[in-house]
Amino acid sequence: MPISAELERWRESGDFFPTGDGRLFYRLDGAGEPLLLLHGFPTSSFDWHRIWEDLSGRFRVLAPDFLGYGFSDKPADHPYRVADHTDQVEALMAELGIGKAAVLAHDYGDTVAQELLARRLEGAGGFEISSVCFLNGGLLPGVHRPTFILKLLNSPLGFAASALMTRGIFRRRFSEIFAPDSRPSEQDITDYWALVNYNGGRRIYHKLVRYMRERWQHRDRWVGALERTPVPLALIDGAADPISGEHLVEPFRQVCPRAKVVCLEGVGHYPQLEAPRRVVEGFLESMVARHSRP
Repeated sequence: MPISAELERWRESGDFFPTGDGRLFYRLDGAGEPLLLLHGFPTSSFDWHRIWEDLSGRFRVLAPDFLGYGFSDKPADHPYRVADHTDQVEALMAELGIGKAAVLAHDYGDTVAQELLARRLEGAGGFEISSVCFLNGGLLPGVHRPTFILKLLNSPLGFAASALMTRGIFRRRFSEIFAPDSRPSEQDITDYWALVNYNGGRRIYHKLVRYMRERWQHRDRWVGALERTPVPLALIDGAADPISGEHLVEPFRQVCPRAKVVCLEGVGHYPQLEAPRRVVEGFLESMVARHSRP
């Protein structure tokens, strides 16, 4: 099955930004307040395609593929650290002349957003953050429940798991984190599998999950950023997600008592794909709520 015309259009509508480590693919569209979209593992900026039109009709939306993901370069010898990805995002923002933005993040993108918040607390960072809205992700390491394949990729056998990964295995493991009524279609699987393999991506697949170790190594820094930041925060959580679903909501509220929280019943790990309209509504509500924070 060939990739979809929609994915082809996504690539054709994007551009590339050169970094010292490789080129980043990104999409930039719309006008108004800048909005930075940060995707998760193992996918790409294409995760946002079902809400792109709604968001770009209201904001100037920027969505990069992290190095190692999607249509970006995937150097075999890169360490793929959170700090590196954060540096690259900041460099892209500077190149585009964006000095302030709201952030909407998912999964691994949540961790990059936490590092951005930590840098702002230190008086560093390349741009001002007006608000952050998180989707499902490992915001709190002790609450995160990685799947078997994530644990395997993060183990000493990760390189073998990468080499032996097939479309069938990817299909099963990717689909299991969606809610039963909103699992990806065969066309979705074809598109996402193509993105994983683009630029030889499967050979570095296991390297991309090193962020799981970093989340524990930098737990105090990144959870502390949630606790101490003055930036308005929100969480839109797919409750049926086995990784970071309903069990994340109450611990997040305890860490971020002023944050707006929207819990989406019957939605799994990819709310922006499974319930795009509800995500847009929740996100716009969070943008309104940030102006009424005490």
